[in-house]
Amino acid sequence: MTQIHDLTVLELAAAIRGRELSPVEITAHYLDRIERLNADVGAFYTVTAELARDQAGEAEKAVAQASDPAALPPLTGVPIPIKDLNMVAGVRQTLGSLVYEDNIPDQSDHVSAALRAAGALMPGKTATPEFGLPCYTETAIGPPARTPWDLSRSAGGSSGGAGAAVAAGLAPAAQGSDGGGSIRIPSSVCGLFGIKPTRGRISSAPLVPDLFGLGIDGPLTRTVADAALLLDVMTGNQDGDMYTMPRLPDSETFLGHANREPGRLRIGRTKVNAVEGAEVHADCVAAYEDASALLASLGHEVIDMAPPFTAEVVPAFETLWYAMATLAPVAPDREDRLLPLTRYLRDRGQELRAPDLILAQAYLQLVVRGVWKILNEYDVVLTPTLALPPAPVGWFDEVTPAENFERQKRFTPFTAMYNVTGQPAVNLPLYWTGGGLPIGVMLAGPMGGEGLLISLSAQLETARPWKDRHSPLW
Repeated sequence: MTQIHDLTVLELAAAIRGRELSPVEITAHYLDRIERLNADVGAFYTVTAELARDQAGEAEKAVAQASDPAALPPLTGVPIPIKDLNMVAGVRQTLGSLVYEDNIPDQSDHVSAALRAAGALMPGKTATPEFGLPCYTETAIGPPARTPWDLSRSAGGSSGGAGAAVAAGLAPAAQGSDGGGSIRIPSSVCGLFGIKPTRGRISSAPLVPDLFGLGIDGPLTRTVADAALLLDVMTGNQDGDMYTMPRLPDSETFLGHANREPGRLRIGRTKVNAVEGAEVHADCVAAYEDASALLASLGHEVIDMAPPFTAEVVPAFETLWYAMATLAPVAPDREDRLLPLTRYLRDRGQELRAPDLILAQAYLQLVVRGVWKILNEYDVVLTPTLALPPAPVGWFDEVTPAENFERQKRFTPFTAMYNVTGQPAVNLPLYWTGGGLPIGVMLAGPMGGEGLLISLSAQLETARPWKDRHSPLW
């Protein structure tokens, strides 16, 4: 028997507009699952049950009064949680830190407002590591975010709560953000589709701007079409954005690309990465080879390519990461509330001299110009998403902060390069180990090429469906 949480975002939205399901009924179903399962998976830091019920009541009234329900906003009545790095007016925003445990913003940011304007309801704020810095979600704010496929293992980060929520059936989809892999990492370890859009596609206003252009919001979903719809909703720029992308033509949507054949593509592939000592686990190699064979079987040309980045770029990226760790203001009398890793990263950032920071950014930009000479030979690039299977909870924190950071680099040696270039990239849940752990693969496209990635991903999804492959908590 089909349950509400078996339905995709598009299916829920259609059932609401067709008056087959009510937003109140849907919201009650998800809030019940959150109450029963959140302690197990650590998906939410803040559950906004009363707000969600009020919004559901408003949506139900709008559907009942609509002369043409098909004309309602596309996400009317669909619950979509917001990552706790993002601002929602009147709702606690902790940034994953005890320093901000009582912080309540008085306005919503661009993405939260865009999702609400599209009719989405907000059941709560999902777990994120302190200031979104690590690739795993274990903080003092709430329990660790765990992948529902194996509760002894991490859901990744920094959108770990978002990934856990969707994979456990606590939400049909979730909003996340990605500054070094933070959408693709949890998507990989939670068996989801996730997309990091092109730099400048989505505004972060009025949040502190990402001066380096590394971070951007995006969706984590169970299907490609759901991600495309959410990307359509999130897309947009505001005055003062440092990076912008032209809007799609009025006749074109990302959702439309989910129903479009990609054509025969030239796909470069490599499992070589730029992080010294980051050996790719056999399960990740198996997922990569399996995806290569699937792409070839669909008629694409799959070619081994030279790795675009080498180890020389890693110190420059680290410099930017250290600097970003200092952006969240912390009062001196609250410094002791920070986690050891955060203090380590902030200390490194505060030691930086301005010329060092400028040189690191300039050096990466110089490298990227050369990288594009390699990337432009291909329509799409295939790599593993991660170098290792989902990590055990506590594995990163069992060592010193310096070694913790090294472990994170060896765990995620592929994802950050596309934050540096700014190009779009997706995680595809095409492979599970014999023990039932999801292992993702990553595709990256040209700047502005989300449509191409969505078309290709939808083709792969049709050839190897994953929507109904459910975690044990389902």
